[in-house]
Amino acid sequence: MQNFYINSVKIDWSQISKDSYLRKIKAIKKLEKFSFEKPVTIFSGENGSGKSTLLEAIAKNYGFNEEGGTLNMKFETYNDTSELHNAITLAKGGMKRFGYFFRAESFFNVASEYETLRTLPGGAKTPEYHAMSHGESFMEYISGFDSPGVFILDEPEAALSPNRQMELLLFINKMIHKGAQFIIVTHSPILLSFPNADILNFSEEGLKKIFYEQTDSYRIMELFINHKESILNNLLKDS
Repeated sequence: MQNFYINSVKIDWSQISKDSYLRKIKAIKKLEKFSFEKPVTIFSGENGSGKSTLLEAIAKNYGFNEEGGTLNMKFETYNDTSELHNAITLAKGGMKRFGYFFRAESFFNVASEYETLRTLPGGAKTPEYHAMSHGESFMEYISGFDSPGVFILDEPEAALSPNRQMELLLFINKMIHKGAQFIIVTHSPILLSFPNADILNFSEEGLKKIFYEQTDSYRIMELFINHKESILNNLLKDS
């Protein structure tokens, strides 16, 4: 068995309030434990299926700030994480804790925090992230990492063009060869294609390991590209 930064996740549902919305999320409501078996694990599934909820709980339990950043970042503008992080236990590897948590919707706040730190006396000499586009600033930020750690990424494609998504694939490949671990939520057919990644699909049946070609993201995109005209005609005919 390989040793990762996070080896497994265990959920104690007795720690979740009886009326919590978490108990209504079909993909995770019966989930008690699962293990990470590959350096790259990807959560796939429809919106609202619980992917980001579980990912954020893992990140917070590990010690990351709710809004993202490195383990050293401690700031808060708005806390919207669920109580799930209090109910999970992570089996951690023996490596030195290091890494990065990315949330697409709150990276602006992370960049703002770096801007504040940069302007303090003796502050870190970081790039001016707000002077860049969302995608440029994210890639500038994450590509600066060179040490292995656990990278928890929630829908990074929201910031990235297809070209930039392929750059991210290169970064992931480079970092896993250094010993890093990635846990990613994505709808991107490009990111889902990472070789030998474990894809865990979130659905009404729970969590299930599937192949790339079985993901909705791949199947719908393939169908659309190959049958664009007929799909658009059927989709838009009434309007």
